[in-house]
Amino acid sequence: MTKTLTKAPFKADHVGSLLRPEILHEARQLFKDGEITAEQLRKVETEEIKRIVDKQIEVGLELVTDGEFRRTWWHLDFLEHLNGFEGYVPEEGYQFSGGVETERYNVRNTGKISFNAEHPFIQDFIDFNKIVDGRAVAKQTIPSPNQLFHPNVINTEIYPDIEEYAKDIIQTYRDALQAFYAAGVRYLQLDDVYIAGLASTTIPLDDGKYTREQLIDLAVRVVNGVLEGKPEDLFVTTHLCRGNYQSTWAFAGGYDVIAPTLLGKEKVDGFFLEYDDERSGDFNPLQHVPKGGAQVVLGVVTSKNGELENKEHIKARIKEASKYVPLEQLCLSPQCGFASTHHGNKLTEEQQWEKLKFIVDVSKEIWR
Repeated sequence: MTKTLTKAPFKADHVGSLLRPEILHEARQLFKDGEITAEQLRKVETEEIKRIVDKQIEVGLELVTDGEFRRTWWHLDFLEHLNGFEGYVPEEGYQFSGGVETERYNVRNTGKISFNAEHPFIQDFIDFNKIVDGRAVAKQTIPSPNQLFHPNVINTEIYPDIEEYAKDIIQTYRDALQAFYAAGVRYLQLDDVYIAGLASTTIPLDDGKYTREQLIDLAVRVVNGVLEGKPEDLFVTTHLCRGNYQSTWAFAGGYDVIAPTLLGKEKVDGFFLEYDDERSGDFNPLQHVPKGGAQVVLGVVTSKNGELENKEHIKARIKEASKYVPLEQLCLSPQCGFASTHHGNKLTEEQQWEKLKFIVDVSKEIWR
């Protein structure tokens, strides 16, 4: 029986990435060393995706992802296959908490931007959707178009005008949405670290050319521009993250600065918001979410460690959030993926599945 999508996000949802099993790490290294072919690597990926799809359904989730098992990074694999971008190794990685530097890799703008009709993510979804075979809703995650507004990505010689740059990015993502829709995607998530960074006053703006408010406004205009004319039965959400790399984080800051514009005006079907510790601030910014508007997926369960949360504590937090957003407009998920990069967070796969089952069980008790 085919699973029909009538509403997304779900009361028990999850962000997307899952811990890569050792067999996948080994296969990727063998491929890198030239000891197996791309076809042999893909076969290993496919078998592992089949396994985790079954497991997600087993724990009771109504939506499933491919765990991002064909990717190395949550964002770079998608972005470097757009026309006008290339991957490269910078002189240093991003700095995360505890003095952790990320693996050195990034993308940069090298030419005029457009969507690549041969983008590998399209076929990846088609193959993934065949594995799901209607048993659940197949969720696709991609980086938000706003990830391309990081100063070290933009090439001002090609795009001296940021509005022209934004215009081409909007059209590129519109074309991407249409391609994913044609491939069968009905639930799409945009992962946005950039706008979360604009909420943090500890992160300096690029060159002072634009105010924080102007950049926030531009970021929301870009997403809304992408969503113009999207199919009615394509559900799109935004996930905000403050960095997720081997259980570390990049920055802190509540949603207060961006909430009036982002939560009040971005025309998505749902917001996945980190709320697993004090770095995310309080629930007060949720007052800007229009009543009866976007669903708010509360990431009050952490993906950064394996310790299982207290059920009553989670219920109490959701009750607290319901002072600002009606309970029926709230959902529950981990605060981020379990492996935003191939390295993965510091917990076991068993703990990962326990967390996801916990979310399903708690959601059933709250939204009976």
